[in-house]
Amino acid sequence: MSSQWQNFLRNLGEWRGSFASLDAGGAVVDTTPSILTLEAADENRLVRFRLRRFGAEGYASEPIRDTQEDYRSLGRQVVFFANGSFGKGTLQVAPGTAFGGEFGFVAGDRRHRLVQLHHSDGRFQNLVLIREIRAGSEAQERPPLEASQLIGRWHGQAATISADWPEPDHADCSLEVASSTADQLAFRSRLGPVEQVWSGRQQGRQLWLDGQPEVRLQWLPDGGYHLSPLQVSHRQAFAVEAGWLQGDGVLQRLIRRFDASGAWHSTTLMQLSR
Repeated sequence: MSSQWQNFLRNLGEWRGSFASLDAGGAVVDTTPSILTLEAADENRLVRFRLRRFGAEGYASEPIRDTQEDYRSLGRQVVFFANGSFGKGTLQVAPGTAFGGEFGFVAGDRRHRLVQLHHSDGRFQNLVLIREIRAGSEAQERPPLEASQLIGRWHGQAATISADWPEPDHADCSLEVASSTADQLAFRSRLGPVEQVWSGRQQGRQLWLDGQPEVRLQWLPDGGYHLSPLQVSHRQAFAVEAGWLQGDGVLQRLIRRFDASGAWHSTTLMQLSR
């Protein structure tokens, strides 16, 4: 079984892409070109991180921000899975403290990352979408995700890493998405023996869950989606989720769960195919 560090190393390389701020409807507000480099040294015991962000002139100009850091270990706030995908962020929701997290998907020469931010009172703030392609590759960005692309039955394997046990727990998983009307979708998700059923009504590129008016799913550029409550609290259990249709018929889902005290409970990666 691979270690967290070995899983982290699957992200090595030079990744060229952009940081895009999204508005409440999921539309791109502004975009900043970026180059992120993860380089191994000292026989893979050290990883050098460098992130350069550029202005409107792009890569030909000097970076407007240049951040560098060395890693020899990983903190508890991030968990990596065997394919390199990862989840990280706040470990405890607390009053007066901003809440946030990152969903990172990896597949070959592509990375799709999504940062979720909430204000210090728990209200949703905004999303930042990071689309990256390995330098020198011919990988392409995915089209914006549409509900019709998910309709059908999906099956696969899931790995769950819990706060009290760092080794992944593996289980079968499935997802079934059906459309009853032009704007109504029904979901049936199974993780091992546990099944969840929910439905929602689409309004543009958003879907509002029935019976949960403050829980929203957004269809995003580059084959992504985001599902989360608009308000998080340290007094109520909740989950936040992102997904990426990395290719036709291949879907990854990342789910971060928090318990009724606002503490991070577990993170699950589902890898599904039709």
